[in-house]
Amino acid sequence: MHYVQAGQGNPPIAFVHGFACTHEDWQAQIDHFKATNAVVACDLRGHGETPGDSHDCSIESYGTDVASLLGELKFPPAILVGHSMGCRAVLQAYLYAPERVAGIVLVDGSRLGFGDPVVAERVMNEQLRATGYGVFARRLFDEMFVVSSDPKLKATIMERALQVRSEIGGTLFPRMVGWDARRMEAALAAVRVPLMIIQSTTMNAERIRVSLAQNQSSPWLDLVKSRAPGARIEIVSGVGHFPQVEAPAKVNALLASFAAGLK
Repeated sequence: MHYVQAGQGNPPIAFVHGFACTHEDWQAQIDHFKATNAVVACDLRGHGETPGDSHDCSIESYGTDVASLLGELKFPPAILVGHSMGCRAVLQAYLYAPERVAGIVLVDGSRLGFGDPVVAERVMNEQLRATGYGVFARRLFDEMFVVSSDPKLKATIMERALQVRSEIGGTLFPRMVGWDARRMEAALAAVRVPLMIIQSTTMNAERIRVSLAQNQSSPWLDLVKSRAPGARIEIVSGVGHFPQVEAPAKVNALLASFAAGLK
């Protein structure tokens, strides 16, 4: 597993990226927190500089990898910060090794799979076969941004996402949908450490991603409230699906506040 590490100080903070992304999404957080905390950001299997085959790539394997990385670095209990798909990975890492986790932060999470997990995964596979992975991925990332998003940032992130091999992305995304249906509710309910949700977007009735307003809820936030009622929920308005990139100062301030509460 490729990762970057910097800084010293407790609690350590481990950053986990989303689907078809890399550790680079956390550069603003690494630069900020390395002055006060030990930080690490990894590339999950099949992403960035970490090799991987389609059979290696799943939320379960990613959770194992993240938990193992914390152990190999000999970190004291760390804050796990996941973005999008990375929310699933850090929840799974916590299930594997709760003693290595001091707190969890989920950045613009969601739930995509419902009902029978086998059916949910099969339907997603059928959709990918019908549209083709390249078309699906381009549409997926095009919809991750809002009107006010920087078009250069959007183009850069989309270009990088399309570099993920289709056999990996086309296998991983349905597995993620299946994980959501199979494990998401129980994973949230199992959290026994401080949990913070940083949310910036939701899908409206027309399935268009929109920025959340302050005090607005969403199906994902409602799920968190029902399964993890003690979670701290913070809204970052006016940006798209990448608040840690589009509004780094706000996200860094929220993370600093969360970390301070663990000391």
